[in-house]
Amino acid sequence: MQAGTLSVVGQSRWVQVAYVFDGDTFRTRGGEKVRLLGINSPEIAHGKQAAQLYSEQAKRQLKALLSNQLVQLRLDREKRDKYGRTLAQVYLRDGRWVNEIMVREGLAHVYTFAPNFYWTDALLKSELAARNEMRGMWKSTRWRVLDASDVKNHHIGQFHLVRGYVDGVRPWRFRLGKLSISVPRVARQWFVPSDLPKAGQKVTIAGVIRMSSMGNLYLSLHSPYDLRPK
Repeated sequence: MQAGTLSVVGQSRWVQVAYVFDGDTFRTRGGEKVRLLGINSPEIAHGKQAAQLYSEQAKRQLKALLSNQLVQLRLDREKRDKYGRTLAQVYLRDGRWVNEIMVREGLAHVYTFAPNFYWTDALLKSELAARNEMRGMWKSTRWRVLDASDVKNHHIGQFHLVRGYVDGVRPWRFRLGKLSISVPRVARQWFVPSDLPKAGQKVTIAGVIRMSSMGNLYLSLHSPYDLRPK
């Protein structure tokens, strides 16, 4: 699938950037709020929440790329998120792909939800390169891949890449060290069961670590792309 070309999946239009909020969100001159599709940058400080590592660097980079620029929005199947923001791949007039730049520079990670998968393969290649070369956020222990045996309670509520060996396989669920991994019923339509990992296989997964009402640590897979390239 070609990330840089349009398909029947979406549409495109040009907008003028007025204000950059953070490393993955901006407002157009017409008042439209745009969220860079398929990626997530570290959160800047807001309310009582402290800034995450590399959030300011991500914001500065996006501002450098977008401030006062005329940019092209390319849309996937789902055009808006639950907050009413337009979800878009963003391209500069010279053809550079902004979402990919942010990932390649280690200032955002891939963050995909169904059904918007059109550009994900290309973004994952850039994320893997950034991880392997320890660019940006991947230099820090906060963002590096976490060994499944090292997952602790202080990781609850945080997005992480977690690596380990698969154990305790059951339909739509398995264990990875201390984590119980499952595919929620609503997400199963996007998975091929035979593609789920087998016992003894080493895998890297992506998602938010949570604690169940029983006090067990778990992570839910919402798309096949939450199973990351090693």
